[in-house]
Amino acid sequence: MTAQPTGTVAHTLAGRGVVITRPTEQSRRLAELVRAASGHPIVFPTLEITDPCDPQHLDRLIDELERVDWAIFVSPTAASRGLERIRARRTLPSRLRVAAVGPATARELRRLGVDAVVSPARGADSEALLECSELADMRGRAVVIFRGEGGRELLARALTERGAIVEYAQCYRRGRPQISAEPLLRAWRSGEVHALIVMSREGLDNLFEMVGVEGRPWLLATPLFVPHARIAQAACTLGVVQVTVTPAGDEGVVAAVVEHFAQSSQTSR
Repeated sequence: MTAQPTGTVAHTLAGRGVVITRPTEQSRRLAELVRAASGHPIVFPTLEITDPCDPQHLDRLIDELERVDWAIFVSPTAASRGLERIRARRTLPSRLRVAAVGPATARELRRLGVDAVVSPARGADSEALLECSELADMRGRAVVIFRGEGGRELLARALTERGAIVEYAQCYRRGRPQISAEPLLRAWRSGEVHALIVMSREGLDNLFEMVGVEGRPWLLATPLFVPHARIAQAACTLGVVQVTVTPAGDEGVVAAVVEHFAQSSQTSR
């Protein structure tokens, strides 16, 4: 596992192919940033977003938001899917406070018109959000966490320990796309793949399965960029040789890729 980059650098990704494994609808911004750095984005989604299994439960929670003190959104997808569902049924109560797990989620909420958002000044995970002073005393507070089905329990558990009454509003499901890996394997065979960006543990596991026996040696040997140490540890366990934990946000991820290849170019001179 390599060290976390410290910031952006004034170099480009000219001639570099960067695989983006986000769901198709979430890959546009990363692809634009890679392209702006003169790189070649290769979009290969290893997750797809679908409707939740129990929309009735989600709708019940939305209809009862007047009794809720906090709505917490754990991802940009939770923000977009959750607000879409909310606004199809009602407006947000004026007393409801809104929090986001990280800057990308906060940015999506603001894009969708939610201006007052509590989010961590640093970091982009449950641990970082739990450090916000606004969530320190949660005695008697009703909290609804908008998220996908499954996922970590840390946030709900910690808020419950602080005295909150927590429910999940599961507003989407993540699944493995039923697509062929042949275009990605072809790019590997022709030497067009130089880096991989993976944003979640589930996306990493799906990628490992989707590329199959032929693709796994290439996967393990290609520099991998992830936004969290938990994903990096999972990649190392799978046998990935080179893993970089990036700063938060799309800009931080691409800056880390740029910095990696800038350093590689300097070393090879």
